[in-house]
Amino acid sequence: MNLPASTALYTPSWHAELELGYGRFGDTTRPTQRRHLGPLRVQKHLYAEGPQVCQHIIVHPPGGIAGGDRLDISVDVGTDAWAQLTSPGAAKWYRAAGPAYQTLNLTVAPGATLEWLPQETIVYSAAQAELQTTIELQGDARLVYWDVVALGRPAADERFERGHFQSRVDIRRDGDLLWHERQRVVGNDGLLDSPMGLDGHTVFATLLVSADISPELLEQCRALQGQVRGDLSQLPGLLVARCLAHEGLHARDWLIALWKLLRPQVLGKEALAPRIWST
Repeated sequence: MNLPASTALYTPSWHAELELGYGRFGDTTRPTQRRHLGPLRVQKHLYAEGPQVCQHIIVHPPGGIAGGDRLDISVDVGTDAWAQLTSPGAAKWYRAAGPAYQTLNLTVAPGATLEWLPQETIVYSAAQAELQTTIELQGDARLVYWDVVALGRPAADERFERGHFQSRVDIRRDGDLLWHERQRVVGNDGLLDSPMGLDGHTVFATLLVSADISPELLEQCRALQGQVRGDLSQLPGLLVARCLAHEGLHARDWLIALWKLLRPQVLGKEALAPRIWST
C-alpha cells in the first residue's frame, strides 16, 4: 500500500504545556494553579517537610523527547510561598531528524523560595535538544536551581557523535541581569575531548544559588569529596557551582552534597532529599 506523500513525510510530535502556581496561606504553601495541555503533569503535592514547603514531581508520561516535541513549563511562586520541584527520573532526548524544544519560565515573588531540582538530562547521539530558561526573581526571592546534562550513553558504548545540545539561561532580579549563559555542544566536536572543553567527560552540571555565602562556607563546599572535577565561584548575589563527571550519578551526588551543606545556611532548613530520588 502506497501512502500519500504528505502522510509519508508526517512525523508525529507532542506539544505539552504545564502552568503551576503556588501561594502562602497562613503557615502553608498551597498550589493555586495547575493547568496542563498534552502529556505533562504533576503528581499530588507532598509535604515531607511540613506545610511550609510544597513539593511537586513533574512527570512527562511519554518518557522521552523526540524531534518536533515542545515542552513549555511555567512556574509562579507567590509571596512567601515555598515550592520544591523535581522529576521521577532522567529526561531523555532521543535521536531525531529535527530539533525538540523545552522552554522554562520561573517567577519567584518577594519572600518566596523556589528549589528547581530535576534529575539528569540524557542527550542521545543525534538528538537535537534546544532548551531555554528564564528566571525572574522579585525583591528578596530565593532560588536554588540545578541541571545535570549527560551526552551520549557510555554504558551502551554510544558517544555523542551527531546532533547538538544547546541551552540558554537568564536570571534577573527586579529586572537586573544576574546571570546569562549560552551553551552549544555539537556531536563529535573537538571540545568534547579538549582540556579547554569537557576533557573527555560526558557529563556536566551546574548549581545556581541566589545567595552571598561566607568565605568559610565556600571553603567547606570546595572541600567536599566526590568523583567529579568541580569548583564554586561567588558572584554578586549568585553562587555558581560547576562540575565535570564521567557518570550522571556522580555529578548528581556532588550537587546533592552541596545542597545539603548550603540549604541550612541559605534557606534555614535542613536538606531532606525527596523520596522519589531513591526509587
